[in-house]
Amino acid sequence: MNRPVIIAMDFENRQEAERFLTSFSGESLFLKVGMELFYKEGPSLVRDWKREGHRIFLDLKLHDIPNTVKRAARQLATFGVDMTTVHAAGGVKMMAAAMEGLKEGTTTGDLPICVAVTQLTSTSEEMMKEELYIAHSLEDTVVHYANNAKRAGLHGVVCSALEAGHIKEQVSPSFYTVTPGIRLQSDSHDDQQRVVTPVKAKSLGSDAIVVGRSITTADDPKAAYEKIKTEWRGKE
Repeated sequence: MNRPVIIAMDFENRQEAERFLTSFSGESLFLKVGMELFYKEGPSLVRDWKREGHRIFLDLKLHDIPNTVKRAARQLATFGVDMTTVHAAGGVKMMAAAMEGLKEGTTTGDLPICVAVTQLTSTSEEMMKEELYIAHSLEDTVVHYANNAKRAGLHGVVCSALEAGHIKEQVSPSFYTVTPGIRLQSDSHDDQQRVVTPVKAKSLGSDAIVVGRSITTADDPKAAYEKIKTEWRGKE
């Protein structure tokens, strides 16, 4: 995969999302569909955007008992998505069950990339220790979760770019790191705690970046996307 810039389609409904997409004149994009939009519009939106040539990262963060996750993942695979997520906190058996479900549900095309969410980029180390009652450091916890994901047969993890290099070093150089919390230097951090620029994410070893508000709320979304893509990949 060619170091994608994935656009987080954090819109309330299809109408708002497709109004945003008119800025791109039919260009093929990599779109992240999260819980809000998927729960509103359902599988039809995913299938329609796939037919239009977009790649889809369906980010529902499955987290339940292994059998339930397996059955859910089998259904998600039938949508033809390119990437999907589970929560690493569900454990090795649950993540392995997700992979089994994806394999059973993929009857045509490539198996979706499955990545485990380690810790959300809105999570600080203080919050993790005081609220989640995890005594280890944030970095150690993320790397441990990434190792569990690899044991379960997943392709990679969702993590902060700040942790991507440690995962490459301590898990595998080829383990795929998808990093949200990306902002241009001039943008607000909003509710994110661990935020970096596209240039910094590249230097830290991220394989893919997820960008939302820096593109979706820009006065010129296409220009913002191109600026981020250039910072991330260099001039092509």
